[in-house]
Amino acid sequence: MNIHTTTQPHLDRLSALLRRFEIRAGVFRTGPMCGTADFTATGTGGHIHILRAGTLSVTNGAGAPVEVNEPTVLFYPRNLPHRLDTGGADREVELLCASIDLGGAANPLVAALPGVVAVPFAESSGLRAVLELLAEEAFSVNCGQQAVLDRLCEVVVVKLLRHVISSGHAEIGMLAGLSHPALQRALTAMHDAPEKGWNLELLAEEAGMSRTSFANIFRDIVGQTPGSYLSHWRLTLANEQLAKGTSLKAVARAVGYASPAALSRAYTRQYGRSPRGLKNSASR
Repeated sequence: MNIHTTTQPHLDRLSALLRRFEIRAGVFRTGPMCGTADFTATGTGGHIHILRAGTLSVTNGAGAPVEVNEPTVLFYPRNLPHRLDTGGADREVELLCASIDLGGAANPLVAALPGVVAVPFAESSGLRAVLELLAEEAFSVNCGQQAVLDRLCEVVVVKLLRHVISSGHAEIGMLAGLSHPALQRALTAMHDAPEKGWNLELLAEEAGMSRTSFANIFRDIVGQTPGSYLSHWRLTLANEQLAKGTSLKAVARAVGYASPAALSRAYTRQYGRSPRGLKNSASR
């Protein structure tokens, strides 16, 4: 007797976002640290700190200090001021620190992530494997070491994003939607093909839900209507492309607007200036 089984195709919930907004990392500390280190709010990027050994007291913004006493990755996707404290100049920890840029504040991942993501090594075997490679590279002397460290840190960020989605840490917003077994299909479809003529019926069909259920659950979990989310995603992409000098006509076609005029009207409503205004400010 032949038994045929079917499996659901793998749904890649991150690649469309990572393809459009490039992650960049710059490692600036590897090895022992004693005392305190303050990280202030500068620019649009964040930081990643990898505690390999020792105990750290971590203060985020104006919050109370939190003790981290096991190997842990601390990921700050935005420029949240924070302090790391080993508890004295005679107390040492083993630490790797890097600056992180998720492609600018326009990346919806930046707003969707919490202020800090803390993941102990023990919680993620996939993450732990990359961290071991990172440590091996950090404490060796090889040609191209900085480039390898930076690239491995970028892989760590992707692994952390996977962990946030799969663990359901996000309660509301885009990441919460990507964690939902049905909504993730509609969100990924919008991210992958913003130029498609999506409407409520087509998106509900992607999610395998009725229009009413889809609209209500999407609003409750993502925090906005499907139409509002799609419009914001398209205009975010349009803004990035227009800033690079792509023509309004080409951008309108690429992100799903019927005409340059339709894109211009929607763009002006969202950003408070016309695409021409963006071009003029960029040329100054």
